[in-house]
Amino acid sequence: MADAERGGRPGEVLGAGPGGTAGARLEAARVLLWLVAAVLALRQVAVVLGTPKGERLTDLETWVGADGVLHVKGSLYDSTRFTGTPFAGLVLKPLTRSAEQALGWGWTFGTLLLVVALGLVAARALPPPVTRRTRLLAAPVAVSLLMLSLPVRNTLHLGQTSVIPVLLVLLGCLAVRGQRLSGVLIGAGAALQPTVLLFAPLLWFTGRRRAAVSTVATFAACTVVAWAALPHDSYTYWVHHLAGAGLGGRADDLANQSLHGALLRLGLEGPLETGLFLVLGAAVAVVGLRRAVRYARDGQLLLAVAVTGCVAVAVSPTTWQHQLLWLLLAVVGRVGRRASDRYVWPVTIVLVTTLPARMMLPNLTVLHPLRENAVLVAALAAACAVPFLPRTSPWYRDPVPTEYAAPGRSRFRRVPLLPVPGRVPTRPNLLLELLLIRVGYAAYQQVRLAATGGTNSGGRAGAERHGEQLLAVERFLRIDVEHGINHAVVTVGWLRNFFDFYYESFHFFVPLTVLAVLYARRPADYRWARSALGFATLLALVGFWLYPLAPPRLMPGLGVIDTVHGVQDFSKPDYGTLTALTNQYAAMPSLHFGWSLWCGLVVVVLARTWWMKALGALHPLFTLGAIVATGNHWVLDAVGGAMVVGAGFGVTYLLQGPRIRTAAPPAEVRSEPEPVRPGTAS
Repeated sequence: MADAERGGRPGEVLGAGPGGTAGARLEAARVLLWLVAAVLALRQVAVVLGTPKGERLTDLETWVGADGVLHVKGSLYDSTRFTGTPFAGLVLKPLTRSAEQALGWGWTFGTLLLVVALGLVAARALPPPVTRRTRLLAAPVAVSLLMLSLPVRNTLHLGQTSVIPVLLVLLGCLAVRGQRLSGVLIGAGAALQPTVLLFAPLLWFTGRRRAAVSTVATFAACTVVAWAALPHDSYTYWVHHLAGAGLGGRADDLANQSLHGALLRLGLEGPLETGLFLVLGAAVAVVGLRRAVRYARDGQLLLAVAVTGCVAVAVSPTTWQHQLLWLLLAVVGRVGRRASDRYVWPVTIVLVTTLPARMMLPNLTVLHPLRENAVLVAALAAACAVPFLPRTSPWYRDPVPTEYAAPGRSRFRRVPLLPVPGRVPTRPNLLLELLLIRVGYAAYQQVRLAATGGTNSGGRAGAERHGEQLLAVERFLRIDVEHGINHAVVTVGWLRNFFDFYYESFHFFVPLTVLAVLYARRPADYRWARSALGFATLLALVGFWLYPLAPPRLMPGLGVIDTVHGVQDFSKPDYGTLTALTNQYAAMPSLHFGWSLWCGLVVVVLARTWWMKALGALHPLFTLGAIVATGNHWVLDAVGGAMVVGAGFGVTYLLQGPRIRTAAPPAEVRSEPEPVRPGTAS
């Protein structure tokens, strides 16, 4: 995982340089990553234990609390609250005697230890060859990713047992010696989560037939024991509910990321849905297991385990959020010939398993099926479609390196200040760019709304107070022109309509168009412009957070008319569907003006004709008129927007040096694989 890109300059990657310096840097990085993992673990504990009683460990309390289904007499499945196998209920029975509070603490810390063990086992199972850097850093990185993932966070919050089957499988497949013990561990995991039985064919077809037989035998023994102890519950689970199907929440709930749940959400039901689910499930199982066997024979056993787990995610009747850890393990697969493409798959997997689907895809009707099944789509891709490289591929260890252009001439001696790689003249991977832009914008929306406590009313008093302060400054500077311009424009119908249209239509359209044109025709300049825009937006978020500000249209007594949304009742403002979704007090700095100024500067600098430069210069001027005339911003907001844009270009200059004047030709990609010499494949 740490060797995703090997195309950097010599001496610029971690661990380069003299032996002593390299070792010190590597050890410092290792300590820092473990500190990050520890902080993330403590944060998860604090979140769980800081949640009010009755809202945390809800599944665990449902099972073993004073009135839990494992404590009272009767069937485990009298309600649908308990969704585990009868064997799981039998194992959890002894826990009913523990005190609830002590059990909560013990369960939370015990789950954290299981997650750490899971990360350590996965890190030790990376396919060789493994560099010293990867060997030292893989464990803390794996533990940190697990702590951040939604399945682990959900497991800790609910008090679930879903980490245990995954850990048992990893121990059985990757850690223990002896096929019989391996099969016992995997069979015990299958007794807790029946889809784990899919690992028996993987073991059988990779030559570990004794382990496969032991897996099935252990599962059968555990199930028989549970059937003897809990016959009514066993019949209910295995026969009446067909291995647990229908237990828990509604099968068409968004949390159920299986093929069954996806088909139900598409409107299919009855025999048609059941038959289609069985056919698709069988096809996914055959294709996925064949791929898993191939990767296992190739020496990528951890990837084979991940692919099999992704098959289990898809074919299970219900796969809840806390059961999706298998997908995160697929991050170890290597995809792509170029070093610059290596990051696409791991970044996608980390984002899918870490962020809600609404942050991954925009809220467009045409994208709703994909948005509702994002995790399932990723699992199906890992199981059946993604072309993971075999270790015999010449690009497995040595992808086509990234070429860096010669650094531009700096006007200042000490620029760039940081020893980072130079600019890349080729265009970045489009999928990765779109993914990061979407996630970045979603994070921007969340932070912008959180700046007022998550609601528009939460920061109203402070925002109005800041508005009065800003108005006083403008009056002192004699630039308080908002009221006069607003009322002058309102009296001219066509001018009001023009500024309303300009305010609503060009804020996103023009920046996206500039980025698209640069990506297609000027890739080196795209990287420069995109970085400057990103830094400017980050700096603007700091302003939103530190200084929530009411715009002129939301200042009581000022008399400014909201030309876009109409006259407002300040006690209950109405901005349509955006009323509860956007922070109306994120006025300083003005990104409406800031983004338009960024567009203007980029067009003026890069355009080759005078009329395009003129249009670029006019765009921020028209935007300034629009934000003031519509009452959405103060004049000083535009000054703040200009400052963050200037700072964004400045930070880009300091980190990456001056813009490349003449881009170097793109690196030639090898079209034919180099032959693998005997003895070099490992």
